[in-house]
Amino acid sequence: MIGMIAAVLTTSSFIPQIFKAYRSKRLDDLSPYLMLLFIAGASMWFIYGVFKADIIIVVANMLALAFNSTLLIMKVVYANRLEQNR
Repeated sequence: MIGMIAAVLTTSSFIPQIFKAYRSKRLDDLSPYLMLLFIAGASMWFIYGVFKADIIIVVANMLALAFNSTLLIMKVVYANRLEQNR
């Protein structure tokens, strides 16, 4: 039960940042290195969860990967738009 609650809390922590980024169209204060390192770590946790057949680890990290990848894509797209408008 504690693992499930932890998975929900940590995975859902990206949702407010996604909404903020969508509204402001700015992610210049968000480090791409942080996002890439997180994607690498969550990928490893996902693989670990698959090998352990632990659905909580698999789903939590699959969603975390999706959310973090969304932020990284938004960062690139919005930075390109800002650069084109200059």
